Amino acid sequence: MNDLYARDLTGIAFTRMCGGNTGEEGEACVELAPIPGVDDAFALRDSKNPDAGTLRFSGSELRTAGMTTI
Repeated sequence: MNDLYARDLTGIAFTRMCGGNTGEEGEACVELAPIPGVDDAFALRDSKNPDAGTLRFSGSELRTAGMTTI
């Protein structure tokens, strides 16, 4: 497997995905983008705080966690 954290994410376009908890903070949302140059790998970040950094996952890991819309 490629080192997903070694990939440069500069300029990639994130898509907002929402659902679930609608408590005091509003609807729970994340932003997701495919990692360039890697098949079936994604960067995930907090939609309310995108500058906090990204987590990176294979598509298989995200589908196992229940993200079936990727």
